[in-house]
Amino acid sequence: MSFQIGAYRPPSEGGNASLLLRVTENCSWNRCSFCEMYKEQRFAFRPAAEVKHDIDQIAAIRDEILAVAEKLGVTGPVTGETAEALLAEGRDLMGNASFVTVFNWLSSGGQTAFLQDADSMIMRAPEMIDVLGHLRRTLPSLTRVTCYARSKTVARKTAEELRQIREAGLDRLHIGLESGDDELLAVICKGVTRAEQIEGGQKAVAAGFQVSEYWMPDLGGRERWRQHAENTASALSAINPHYIRSRPLAPRRGTPLFEEIAEGRLHLSSPRQRLEELAVMIGGLEVTSRICFDHAMNAWADRRGDLLFRQDYEGYRFPDEKPLLLERIGEGLALDDAAHNQVRNMMGLRSL
Repeated sequence: MSFQIGAYRPPSEGGNASLLLRVTENCSWNRCSFCEMYKEQRFAFRPAAEVKHDIDQIAAIRDEILAVAEKLGVTGPVTGETAEALLAEGRDLMGNASFVTVFNWLSSGGQTAFLQDADSMIMRAPEMIDVLGHLRRTLPSLTRVTCYARSKTVARKTAEELRQIREAGLDRLHIGLESGDDELLAVICKGVTRAEQIEGGQKAVAAGFQVSEYWMPDLGGRERWRQHAENTASALSAINPHYIRSRPLAPRRGTPLFEEIAEGRLHLSSPRQRLEELAVMIGGLEVTSRICFDHAMNAWADRRGDLLFRQDYEGYRFPDEKPLLLERIGEGLALDDAAHNQVRNMMGLRSL
């Protein structure tokens, strides 16, 4: 028994051991200059019948694991004892990615699922609704189902389509805003305008989705840092998503952006300069969102040499904790780059 599993999911879905279900393959756009994730991979739709078959396979693996747990008298989330019992029966399961995924999902409570790959909302609305209905009926323990989505894809769907998809059981959209600056969006070949970013985010919120918007500090380098920060803050304020997640730029070898840096056409900021950009962006936010630093790249030091920001999935609640976050940024700005790089090195990241 097996089912398709893609390579990528947001950190918050990994931390919750979300079930991974591949509904499309790779990225429909695949031209962003900073991204290497799906390069050399062709985008493909997966037929709804094929995805539903994968859901049935997941259910079969679940039932097999739970049957063993029942024999052991285990109630609630499955445990390592269940895995030991399966192995004792001579099952060679640890090398089976499908089994491991379902086992980890059950171990964490079996409550969340993530629909892969890069833009699952590109599925036709009737097919998405069909898949979601089958998923919810077959795996009734699910309390949250999420996916990646492009702003442009969401903007192109009607309000009624979005409402129906939400009601069918898709709870949260993870959207890569990256920047709210039109010039920078064109430079990085994002394939979307600021207006489309705002429209997609607003339509998603209005349809009842929980919306996580991701932005990328230092994406504009020293050349465009201020316009990037200011226009991103105003775009996110217009959307007012539930979550705003920071993903500082990490240049990837083989991408056009990496070549720009290597050739001296784009200059990265130092850790302290990144905090200056962050101060402008955070200071400009007028939202009721949660601001999150739930990724290792958000590595700055406080005066004790610890991480400057909490790296949990729920983040800082705005507007209540905005003064606290600005205070933390101010503490980081009082330190030099060497202090921040020491924390980066401690976390196994390259110094800036």
